[in-house]
Amino acid sequence: MDAVVIGATGSTGKDLVEQLMKDDTFKRVDVFVRRSLDIQHDKLMVHVIDFGRPDEWCDLVKGDVLFSCLGTTIKAAGSKEAQWKVDYGYQYEFARTAKENGVERYVLVSAEFASPKALSFYSKMKGKLEVAVKELGFPRLTIIKPPILMRKESDRTLEVWGLKAIQFMNKAGLFRSHEPLPTEVLAKAMINSAKQTEVDSEPLTGNAIRDRASWISF
Repeated sequence: MDAVVIGATGSTGKDLVEQLMKDDTFKRVDVFVRRSLDIQHDKLMVHVIDFGRPDEWCDLVKGDVLFSCLGTTIKAAGSKEAQWKVDYGYQYEFARTAKENGVERYVLVSAEFASPKALSFYSKMKGKLEVAVKELGFPRLTIIKPPILMRKESDRTLEVWGLKAIQFMNKAGLFRSHEPLPTEVLAKAMINSAKQTEVDSEPLTGNAIRDRASWISF
């Protein structure tokens, strides 16, 4: 397969690209980023783009599967409006373009409590994106809603403290279904989702993500 990736500079994206490079199922990997990557590979094609100018990159979005783990934080973006532009606007526009260009499979990393009716800004934003991309009509769509992620060298303060709290409660036998998920496991679940022939009728959460990641490669 030929893969298209957005969000490759984040923790999950880095693990995803690294695994795709080692997986013989994927013959070409087109990565769309806002800044260059530090890796090179014969089957890797890096496109440094302005996501806000789709006219400059829309014809390049071609392949068998789109992997999306693009996202930012309010701290990094500067405001809720700026975060919405990246996490919803850029993601939706890229997915829409991929669908128009004939990409049939879409694997989207959302958020554990995403819902268009959620009270929190972040969860509501992610939930509305889920609804919007479903309406695009991809033949195969997998939405993954991971618990708190174990990122390598994370600088997200709330995430770091949240991770410690969940790990403490896990040791006490609480919230097992919300056990923190390593980004490399999430990446593997994304890849296996792209390979499967079945259609996911529901988003993947908790242990279902780990189960998907544990599938033997084929």
